[in-house]
Amino acid sequence: MSIPTATYRIQFRNGMTFDRAAQLVPYLQQLGISHLYASPIFTATRDSTHGYDVTDANEIDPAIGGRAGFDRLSAALQQAGIGLILDIVPNHMAASLENAWWRDVIEHGEASRFARYFDIDWSRRLTLPFLGDDFDRVLANDELSIKADPHSGNPALVYYDSYYPLTPASWQQRKDEVLALRDRAAIAELHAQQPWQLMNWREARSALSYRRFFEITGLVGVRVEDEEVFAASHRLILELVHSGVVSGLRVDHVDGLADPLGYLQQLRQAAGDACYITVEKILADGEQLPADWPVSGTTGYEFIAALSHALIDDNQIDMLHLAYEAVSAERNDVAAGLRAARELMVDRNFAGEFSRLLALATEAADLVHRNFSEAELHVALRELLIAFPVYRTYGRKAGMPLEGEALLLQVLEQVKHSASPAALSFLQALLLGAITEQGEQDAAEFRARFQQLTGPLMAKSVEDTLFFRNHVALAINEVGAEPLPHAFSLERFHREMQTRLQHQPDGLSGTSTHDTKRGEDARARLYTLSEAPALWAENVTRWRQMNQPHVVTLADGPAPEPPVEWMLYQALAGVWPTTLQPEDKAALDALRDRFLPFVEKALREAKLRTDWADSNEAYENAVLEYARQLLSPTNPAFLQDFSHALQPFIRAGLVNSLSQTVIKLTAPGVPDIYQGCEALDFSLVDPDNRREPDFAQLTAQLDVHAAPDFASQQDWLSGRLKQQMVARLLHLRRDHAQLFRFGDYQPLSASGEHAEKVIAFARQDSDYALLVITPRLIFNGAQWSHTRLALPESLAHRHYRNVLTGETVVINDDITLDNVSYSAPLVLISQ
Repeated sequence: MSIPTATYRIQFRNGMTFDRAAQLVPYLQQLGISHLYASPIFTATRDSTHGYDVTDANEIDPAIGGRAGFDRLSAALQQAGIGLILDIVPNHMAASLENAWWRDVIEHGEASRFARYFDIDWSRRLTLPFLGDDFDRVLANDELSIKADPHSGNPALVYYDSYYPLTPASWQQRKDEVLALRDRAAIAELHAQQPWQLMNWREARSALSYRRFFEITGLVGVRVEDEEVFAASHRLILELVHSGVVSGLRVDHVDGLADPLGYLQQLRQAAGDACYITVEKILADGEQLPADWPVSGTTGYEFIAALSHALIDDNQIDMLHLAYEAVSAERNDVAAGLRAARELMVDRNFAGEFSRLLALATEAADLVHRNFSEAELHVALRELLIAFPVYRTYGRKAGMPLEGEALLLQVLEQVKHSASPAALSFLQALLLGAITEQGEQDAAEFRARFQQLTGPLMAKSVEDTLFFRNHVALAINEVGAEPLPHAFSLERFHREMQTRLQHQPDGLSGTSTHDTKRGEDARARLYTLSEAPALWAENVTRWRQMNQPHVVTLADGPAPEPPVEWMLYQALAGVWPTTLQPEDKAALDALRDRFLPFVEKALREAKLRTDWADSNEAYENAVLEYARQLLSPTNPAFLQDFSHALQPFIRAGLVNSLSQTVIKLTAPGVPDIYQGCEALDFSLVDPDNRREPDFAQLTAQLDVHAAPDFASQQDWLSGRLKQQMVARLLHLRRDHAQLFRFGDYQPLSASGEHAEKVIAFARQDSDYALLVITPRLIFNGAQWSHTRLALPESLAHRHYRNVLTGETVVINDDITLDNVSYSAPLVLISQ
């Protein structure tokens, strides 16, 4: 298997094509990348910005260069000795008329050869929730008509630019008559004859007849557990793997599948043992990948969570919580907030999925002559879903694995006083497979759908609701992070790295992705708020006073309300460019154009006073205007104050940035560099984090032969210093692949006056030893004087080379840090 030493994620589309990526290959080679890691490249919907809305899994998208362009990129990569990892999407496809399989299902209904390709409930008509209003109103407004499809010439029901094909039985004997229809009643009658029904997009939450991806009705679930569907949807993927062009696969949203283990076993068998496979999987605190999954690991969200333990000041973060509560004038009960978010998801956003699950449970209960009411079953199922602490369990037709059974019993114990014991016991039997033979099929379907629902509920409750409501520390509101307050400790970080080495040494270690809430350097800067909570609170208080005239009083309260003000200043602090001058109007305008869409998204994701489905325009406009004023040249006093007050956070954040970069490149796991993040990245949530970096600038400033210059302020502020360090360490990884893949991870203990401000560990195998020493918690200008590291005998009495400077040193029993710059990492490899 070709295990990467480092991957580089490139986002195709939005201007990035195969030919443009091919031009970057020399740069990636120079940087030290072993594998290019591509976002989905298969044909997606017209104007797709991300490629996860696949319309043809067996065609390389012409929009980004097609097969010819892909072959040119592949040739350039192979010539440079760089592998290729593809992001594949087995869970869903686009529910779009551009998707030939989906279009055939619309036209022929359950008789379509593709009807079983998609996860559709065929007990009723296929729902197409793409109308802007109810069907009757749309029809009354003459927004529906019958026309010939421009591609097939056959009659179609037309809604604006969408031509929904009519099932042949409804028109074949009277084509001309149907095409001449203009009468509303006749159109309604024809619509009633179709195997599908158009409906208001707002009804999707409660009335959808197909499994969707999270809340996105435009993405329909694929039944990849079916062997025919697997073969049909993986033909080109496997062809590229077997040809040697593709050396690895990244499986998107593996938890959405009916049977993740079964799918991964089938993929492994089909792709072969030489294919490097990782899965997008969010691990909860203490959770590990199932040991029987034939993959190298995850895409690394848990690595981000582990880094927070190394870079957050646990001794002071409680003060940040208290300051936030003082601003909001209420207790910040995160546990209650989490439950409220989960209740909202179960009761509203996933009401349809819940109803279907409840119906399955009710049918199964009828077979065993239940001794509880349907209302009791409703409460029990709701409580079980709300309390579920991880993305999912991995029960199969044969039953639940032991770890899943233990987890389920734990959750049942937690909710036993909140629901009917008899109903809970029945749900336990359904999920564990302890059901009568007569109800076995219902139990298996219930178990699969329960497990497919818990993941979206968790994601939308935590990442896309709670994290946009709770603003104490935005840096820890990140994908894969633990939502409830918890202790942070350097010891915990070291334990996580040792666990990583044990369980997934070949998994990816990410710090930024196309799905993270903010760029890695914004997060590194915002970690420093935990080191100076009182100063931050003073700043926010002053800024709120300065901008009080821009707060609008609405019937439902002030806009923005105090917690949102806190969020706005913190988000702006994270995204503020290192060299932005407050009088630079063009730069302020550019930042405003990125910041305002984030603000709108943050307000809607919070789902408190506005929402995606029911936007509160008065509230949104007031908050957006407040945010606009923050970056207006007509607000110079605030801008000067904000810029000046931010400087110590910027400086400390840059040090944090280097520390997390060095850790990622030397700790267990395969470092993944998200496009542009080899230099500084202060992006916000998508789509901001999917902008193309300035590759011309990145290429121009990289000099792999120059040693990183820690004395150059310009190199710090431009990101060149970070980029130089990345190149140095990636080449080191390439030259010592076995050390980084198999070498032990040994925490090193510091002692002395500033011991708590040092992160130190060693990697060691039979041939080499690597010492890594990085700073932490340096906001208040701490030094490393009177601080030392004791070394175990296996690391002592050796010659070491400083990887970043090239200097050689002799180290005996310990390392004295008095003369070492506390703002720069130290990376030493034995000679």
